[in-house]
Order: sequence, then structure tokens, then C-alpha cells
Amino acid sequence: MRLASEFVTKRITIEDVAHVARLACLELSADEIEAFAIQLAAVLDHIVDIETLDLEGVEPTSHPLTLINVLRSDEEGPTLELDEIMNEAPFPEDEQFRVPPVLGEAP
Repeated sequence: MRLASEFVTKRITIEDVAHVARLACLELSADEIEAFAIQLAAVLDHIVDIETLDLEGVEPTSHPLTLINVLRSDEEGPTLELDEIMNEAPFPEDEQFRVPPVLGEAP
């Protein structure tokens, strides 16, 4: 596995960014390519900083905080009457909600 520090010695070039942009079918201006090259170099610099940390004895984790199930139990509770719900809808129609067309669909 290559370390990020190996890549930092060979700085991200404008040609590298332009090549990746072409692969991703992105049209970037010269100013954008230059800005991304600077930003990507900064990211790699941060990765090198992380590589230098002494992590001996630190257990790998997928999340920095201990997670617990934050979902409530699925219990039946009081509900609203259909008439009450339909009275709040802007355009009720046959006990259904009328909504604008989506993705160019005909009404």
C-alpha cells in the first residue's frame, strides 16, 4: 500500500487535475484546474500529518463516537382522522393528495 507521503513528494500538477477532470467528463476552466490542484495538494499534506500520528494501541473504529440505536420502537399510537387530514391538504381529490407533475409527467 502506498502512503500519501509518497505522493506529496510528487506534487499534484495541473496536468494531473486536468487528466482526472477529463476522465470524469468534467469541463473545468484553467482557474478551476489550478484551484483544485492547490486544494488536492493541501488534502495530501493533511494526510501526511495523519500518517505521522502515533496510533500504537489505538483500536480501529468506524466512527469516533459510540453509537447506539437512536430509533424509537415502532409502536402504534393515536392517528388523525382522514377528514381532518384532507381538510389540511391544499388540493384534495378522492381522498388523495393532488401534487404537481414530477419529471415532466402529464397530469
